[in-house]
Amino acid sequence: MQRYKTVVDYLDGHEAWRPLLERLRAVLKESEVEETVKWGIPCYTYGGKNVASIGAFKDFVSVWFFQGALLRDEHGVLVNAQEGKTKAMRQWRFQSVNEINEDWLRAYVDEAIDNQKKGREIKPQREKPVEVPDELASALAENGDAGERFEALSPGKRREYAEYISEAKRAETRIRRLEKIMPMILAGHGLHDRYRK
Repeated sequence: MQRYKTVVDYLDGHEAWRPLLERLRAVLKESEVEETVKWGIPCYTYGGKNVASIGAFKDFVSVWFFQGALLRDEHGVLVNAQEGKTKAMRQWRFQSVNEINEDWLRAYVDEAIDNQKKGREIKPQREKPVEVPDELASALAENGDAGERFEALSPGKRREYAEYISEAKRAETRIRRLEKIMPMILAGHGLHDRYRK
């Protein structure tokens, strides 16, 4: 996924959706939010806190509200794009400019800003216990150094390794994955560290 540096670059990179993105952007910019780019996409903040963002996908364009679960959603337009993963974020999807009801959108944006002013937010659940699958637990127990290094990793990195093993359906795949990750654990690296630059 390309990371754009400016909103104009983002619009240029999504020419097919540009009219829709520009209309949504115009409505958002009428409010008290500040426009910026985060994660390579247009983001709208209030008081330094994320309020909303716009983005183009294959089949639609969306406005998503970072604390959308707190919105009243009087028109039933918001969806949870990652059911079971996302608690607070909600998305409003559009496929054409004609689908935008600017009055409704302004009301949703104003409510999101008001919630931000009041400090209302759904905080992410932190420090869920890491459930280490049996195969990984056995391998770590057999190699004391790896076990110590694993425990020294952040909970997020331990969780990535645990999920990587437990997601494999076949025993052969779990064994292959264990062989791959044990040197990484011994080196004190996270599973996805090479991508975090």
